[in-house]
Amino acid sequence: MVQGLKSIGIENSQINVLTPEADHDDVSEIPTTETEQPGTAAAMGGVVGGAIGAAGGLSMGAAMASLFVPGVGPVLAIGLAAGAILGAGGAVGGAVAGKALEDSIATGLPIDELFVYEDALRQGRTIVIAFLEDALVDRAREIMRDAGAESVDAARENWWVGLRDDELVAYSNNGDDFKKDETSYRHGFESALHPKLGRKPYAEAANYLRSEYPDEYADEAFRRGYRRGYFHYRELRTERQR
Repeated sequence: MVQGLKSIGIENSQINVLTPEADHDDVSEIPTTETEQPGTAAAMGGVVGGAIGAAGGLSMGAAMASLFVPGVGPVLAIGLAAGAILGAGGAVGGAVAGKALEDSIATGLPIDELFVYEDALRQGRTIVIAFLEDALVDRAREIMRDAGAESVDAARENWWVGLRDDELVAYSNNGDDFKKDETSYRHGFESALHPKLGRKPYAEAANYLRSEYPDEYADEAFRRGYRRGYFHYRELRTERQR
């Protein structure tokens, strides 16, 4: 896949790979970094083409870091931005991203989708992200698709499908209509996984939630979804720590 992206003129510096359970020997062979090079944020700009799938062919001359993601475990990050992608929301304790870089990533790579990347890594999958100009986006997505990659949107839907049955049962125990309330409930669940909005008790996140979900944050279905998402995230962290 990476070779395909490079074949249409995408540079190594624009390609970033995150893969779970990095081998220590792989990391030790390459100089590592936990911070980004000056000017990286300005160079990124524009549109992100992202997909989850198999990576290969990326030159090992790229910047490399071994990170620990709470709830995921050790992750090998290859590429100038890879070490800060999850760290943009504070998910990676070892990766420190400046505000300019954080804003750049959040603009092109929606920060509210970071939990999708974390879930993919948790499942042992690899993430390939390319930062590129508009003219190459469609072609890059085609190459990723042809290589068997799953789009981020599809991964997000599959993530919810995997949780939905349990959430339906939990919500319907008191006779409530999950189908009617699912959209609001899901928004609450997802927001609890948001690095800035969630991952903390509802009361502590209320101000952020009010600004992002003004029409939903006070709904009972949203609050219940948030609580379930919050405990889901805590359980993932506890399980990985064990």
